[in-house]
Amino acid sequence: MQIRGDRLRRAVRALHLWLGLGIGGLLVLLGLTGSVLTFYPELDALLHPDIRVEAGAPDWDRALNTVRQAYPEKQGPWRFEVTGKPGAIPARYYNPPERAGHDFRPMMVWLSPDGSQLLRRDYWGEYAVTFIYDLHYRLLLGETGGTVLGWLGFVLLALLLSGIWAWWPKGSWRKALRLKPGAHPHRSLRDWHKLTGLSGLVFLLILTVTGIMLALPEESDTVLASIGLPVDPMPHVHSASTPSVQPVSVVHIVRAGRAALPQARLAWIETPPEQGGHFRLRMQVPGDPSFRFPHSYVWVDSGSAKVVAIHDARQARTGSKINNWLHPLHDGSAGGLTGRILVALCGLLPSILFVTGVLRWRSRRQG
Repeated sequence: MQIRGDRLRRAVRALHLWLGLGIGGLLVLLGLTGSVLTFYPELDALLHPDIRVEAGAPDWDRALNTVRQAYPEKQGPWRFEVTGKPGAIPARYYNPPERAGHDFRPMMVWLSPDGSQLLRRDYWGEYAVTFIYDLHYRLLLGETGGTVLGWLGFVLLALLLSGIWAWWPKGSWRKALRLKPGAHPHRSLRDWHKLTGLSGLVFLLILTVTGIMLALPEESDTVLASIGLPVDPMPHVHSASTPSVQPVSVVHIVRAGRAALPQARLAWIETPPEQGGHFRLRMQVPGDPSFRFPHSYVWVDSGSAKVVAIHDARQARTGSKINNWLHPLHDGSAGGLTGRILVALCGLLPSILFVTGVLRWRSRRQG
């Protein structure tokens, strides 16, 4: 039995070694890009001084009028982010015709705080932080890249779990957890590799599992449903509204949405197409862990300001509530500033693990 156990441990160590050498570089890439992305809105503002303005309250009607006049050919929905902070108003136009053929390439614009001026225009994936986001999320390969990365996540999970199995002490835990001072370089590399992996193991496992579920949403939902945790479908809301000579102002639309979910914080305003329809307000209710992309919605008719439908995340089934935690856990935002800092630091751990692992492997070959 002991011999069989030793053989299994040697096999697991060999698996861990070759997985690390084979895809450790991918883990390094995901870690470093993930560290950057924990603060990507702030980094983008640092790289673009033209949007660093801090005066005035947002005027949503003026902002909508500004983008409609500046881009008359773009008659579809616009999405305005409600940051809750003084500064530029970020807005998005999905599927711009000039970027047809791209899997995901919305036009991004930033307006002055009062919505009267355009400060900047860009396209997702064509400026630094979104290029890094695309690299982290889809390896720059579109939807196919995201799927491939999701399945590779299981290999990364095997790498982490095999490392724990290979290390698991048979004797003294104190000795197994000790960093021996003045040891031979080979022993020091082993200790640093071991302690680095153990110190961040829980976080790396959370990041890997949530990353897999985010990259493979349909497969993840199927698994959740199979274990009795079904996911709620998103309501598909139709509106019979027609264009009005004097359309209801965005201010009234927002007021109606806030009345429908009085305890919620408004995060996004999605307008209807220019020919009319309904607004969709994305809102954060108490208990929703996601600040930027919360999971409650209110649909408001643009011609009458009447609430058409409500999707309250507090009433969601367990599967949906699990999904609602994935992104906030993955980027650390569920823990506020502290959580984001922890995730940013954890993103550096794969680099340390890869370097110490490779150096230890080379030391053993040369020794």
